[in-house]
Amino acid sequence: MSVNEQAAALSQDEKRLHELGYAQELRRRMSGFSNFAVSFTIISILSGCLTLYGYGMATGGPAIIVWGWPIVGIMTLFVGLAMAEVCSSFPTAGGLYYWAAKLSPDNGPVWSWFTGWFNFLGQVAITAGIDFGCAFFINAFLNLQWGVPTYHWVTILIFAGVLLLHGLLNQFGIRLVALLNNVSVWWHILGVLLIVAVLAIVPSHHQSASFVFTSTFNTTGWHSIFYVLLLGLLLAQYTFTGYDASAHMTEETHDAARSGPRGIVMSIVVSLIAGWILLIGITFAIQHYSAELSSATGVPPAQIFIDAVGATGGKLLLLVAIGAQLFCGMSSVTANSRMIYAFSRDGALPGSAIWHKVNHRTRTPTNAIWLAAAGALILGLPYLWNSYAYAAVTSIATIGLYIAYVIPTYLRLRQGASFRRGPWHLGRWSATVGIIAITWVVFITILFVLPTASPITMKTFNYAIVALAAVIGYAGIYWLVSARKWFTGPRVQGTPEELAAIEQELST
Repeated sequence: MSVNEQAAALSQDEKRLHELGYAQELRRRMSGFSNFAVSFTIISILSGCLTLYGYGMATGGPAIIVWGWPIVGIMTLFVGLAMAEVCSSFPTAGGLYYWAAKLSPDNGPVWSWFTGWFNFLGQVAITAGIDFGCAFFINAFLNLQWGVPTYHWVTILIFAGVLLLHGLLNQFGIRLVALLNNVSVWWHILGVLLIVAVLAIVPSHHQSASFVFTSTFNTTGWHSIFYVLLLGLLLAQYTFTGYDASAHMTEETHDAARSGPRGIVMSIVVSLIAGWILLIGITFAIQHYSAELSSATGVPPAQIFIDAVGATGGKLLLLVAIGAQLFCGMSSVTANSRMIYAFSRDGALPGSAIWHKVNHRTRTPTNAIWLAAAGALILGLPYLWNSYAYAAVTSIATIGLYIAYVIPTYLRLRQGASFRRGPWHLGRWSATVGIIAITWVVFITILFVLPTASPITMKTFNYAIVALAAVIGYAGIYWLVSARKWFTGPRVQGTPEELAAIEQELST
């Protein structure tokens, strides 16, 4: 097929991608459901809810675990709705940093630069948080089944093994990854129903409604229960992250201008409902609060399962959770690598020529996959000497992603009526939704860099602020010294004929 014939045969998705300046380098094979499945899998209520459940038990207790979820979920929905509207206008793997560049009437490159760097930090941190949480649960299962110790170095080895698995799956098993993303949705839904049903039926004792919905618990060392309850919101807010994956996967999705926004919104809504059911079910099943919080497994939900339904049943429920977490980490590496690929395609990362290369056989950004995995491993290593490191990683992920989420919303509000809407939009509610979203993100950004334990020592210090300052400092210095001279925002790859030629070369 000639270049002109190939251009004439373009789908609407490919034409829109060409209008945005990019060739169809990635293979477009995902349905709208598959796009939703990626974000829903990364939110993963069986990952975030369970890995930070012990944090919630210590930082506010049942009241914040149960009521924090719907509060945070509703506020997150405002953020997601605002993002979805912008996604419909710009369905590209660059996602957030691309949006920032196009929505800024002036200084587009600098808005794009910092949005991309915050998104990069958040994406790497969320991958670290997911796979690290999975390593905790695998280590707990091995401890219960075969007595494998829960030393920090053992958890780190498992963490590295999980990252290696997810890197290999994304490099060599892209068709399998697409299939597993779809399977993951049903695994999560049925897994939640199974866990809740077993915890409701099997135990002979359940906590009272008063305990579940009103009791508080505090081991942080802080005396203000209000402050502690606010800190406890991290459980829910960390879980409600990663739905920008629907935007990053739009170059691989059919009817992207509609499917991407729907994927963002529906992943939040379904997670909000299913996650609340899960948290209430687990909290009712608590048998021995203090003992389960300080479980030798290092994973309070694992001990709750064991105490509630017995050793065999508890281990089986633990395996259900581990399966969901493995799905979640796999999808996070996928989305993370697409963001790295797109950001590097525009020359914004050191070594961009390496990270944006696409494997001709699999049509996947192989090098970006391994950068995502390596970056996540580095973020997890401080756990070797500091047990508070995991909570800090989750804070880093939450803050980095939400800053990147809300910058395009702020810029879209500045455009007002001049904003060119896509086929999916909020109509007259755009401004209201956007203002609520921005206000919420400012609040949680301040909240989650505050100290989580008292007294504040080198061990208990919340180093999320250090990671945040490091990224701002590095990206800022890099911009002032070098990038401002050459980074002009997202690059156009070429004329329509040149884009078609790139696609033809990849297809041969």
